[in-house]
Amino acid sequence: MYHKRIEYVEKYFSKVALEDSLLDFYDGKIILVTGGAGAIGSNLIIALSKLVGEHGRVIVLDNLSAVKTEDPWNITPRPNIMFVKGDVRCDIDLRRVFNEGPEIIFHLAAFFANQNSVDYPLVSADVDIFGIIKLLELAKLTKVKRFVYASSGCAIYGSYPELPLKEDFISMHLTTPYQINKMTGEMYCNYYNHMYESKTVNCRFFNSYGPGEAPGQYRNVIPNFIYWAMKGIQLPITGTGEETRDFTFVLDLVQGLVKSGYYEKAVGQNFNLGAGSEIKIIELAKLINEVTGNNAGIIFKYRRKWDTKPRLLACIKKAEELIGYKPCVDFEDGIMENIEWFKDNWERIEQSADFPPGLNSAVRDTNENDAPHQELGTT
Repeated sequence: MYHKRIEYVEKYFSKVALEDSLLDFYDGKIILVTGGAGAIGSNLIIALSKLVGEHGRVIVLDNLSAVKTEDPWNITPRPNIMFVKGDVRCDIDLRRVFNEGPEIIFHLAAFFANQNSVDYPLVSADVDIFGIIKLLELAKLTKVKRFVYASSGCAIYGSYPELPLKEDFISMHLTTPYQINKMTGEMYCNYYNHMYESKTVNCRFFNSYGPGEAPGQYRNVIPNFIYWAMKGIQLPITGTGEETRDFTFVLDLVQGLVKSGYYEKAVGQNFNLGAGSEIKIIELAKLINEVTGNNAGIIFKYRRKWDTKPRLLACIKKAEELIGYKPCVDFEDGIMENIEWFKDNWERIEQSADFPPGLNSAVRDTNENDAPHQELGTT
């Protein structure tokens, strides 16, 4: 199963055609990726493994919270990838990975995501805020050459922005601890860049999807929809279905990260990494049901109290200008690749899927006027 995934990543980057100077820059580098077993990180480390070559190393620090098992099955085994099971809050774990001498850090580890942070706000702050401060301090002390932070455009723009979302819009109308923490992480990167001239970059992700993300109570909509559809279960939509999101294929985000680690124009900047297009949730659900042959249909449920954004659409012009970012995976093609990954890893995904029984606190406060509660027939 790993061979197929490596092949797909390499095929993607052959189409992107990275500059020779970028390839030379990464060759032989030692790179730390926190959260490398997660959805984006597990794809990033494959790309970096190829870039750093046999004389470089990719160090992965992850507590495996994304896969919910002790087996790091989502990490592709390669000779130049080193996995350390650990936590960004733990000084011993951090000392272990910094002893390897990383020159570039991609900080993707997080207490993911909105509803999880609502349920566990103290843990969320501990991981996302204290974790990044510890990393930035160590990066400063060890003179790390670049610190790339995985922020979230879905989180930090607040509830009432104009579309498409541009980087100069700032709002304090944040509705979850996760959103607050992502904003705080950017502020600390900006602070270290200003005070200590640390070469920080803030990449604002939009609705990642693709191979690498296991389904679960606190995970994104696409892996959950694929999982339920493959099990013949109705797909629940929290809202009207007319809501839109800027779904971005995971390797397009990896492209943005790799370029952010190289281009000097990115230092001290924040910019969106998205697809630059909108997809309605109901169209997403219909597509997944159709492709998987799921005849169970769709069911509408109450909107979650914190979910106040009816539409999301990223302006990606700044990333295009600074780092030459260009998303190149068509949405339907990306969904098909995502489903293929589910099929190839179905046994492990079933073991990792985390849907505990009982009432989800996301529906604790419902309002009959928020959304209809009705069933839809076969799509």
